[in-house]
Amino acid sequence: MHDTNLSNSQQSPTPLWLKVLLVTSLMSTIAGTLTGVMTYMNLGFSELFFSQWLSSFLFAATTAMPAGFVFMTLFTKLIKYLTPNLKAVMQNLIVGLLMAITMEALLAFITTTNNLGLSNSAFFTTWFDAFIVALPVGLVIMLVVSNTVKPKIERILTS
Repeated sequence: MHDTNLSNSQQSPTPLWLKVLLVTSLMSTIAGTLTGVMTYMNLGFSELFFSQWLSSFLFAATTAMPAGFVFMTLFTKLIKYLTPNLKAVMQNLIVGLLMAITMEALLAFITTTNNLGLSNSAFFTTWFDAFIVALPVGLVIMLVVSNTVKPKIERILTS
């Protein structure tokens, strides 16, 4: 008789292309949302908004998103090492906070650089405004992702 209840060890591993698609989709949604908020803070809603947002998003997709994957891995390992007795949900909360702050700062830098250029005298204040306004959005996204999506993604990536 054929056993239809396969254990996890007997299930086929998740294909690499599906893992890449999953992580890329999640990161694109987050980066797209945050660069949109930041572009709005930099320029307001004008005729340049969509082209500047797309440009910022593509810049973020090629720089910040790969960096985010590295940061997530490093922060997760660091927090597990520093707080081995802390429950996983608390470790994920700390990683989420670190990721939100780090990625917000990086995305604000990328977006402001794209929209104004580094030599603009208002660069720092514009970067800071974009960072502060988008930070609550980033915190909510990263806390939700860290405690709900991240554990599921980790299981898929290790399968």
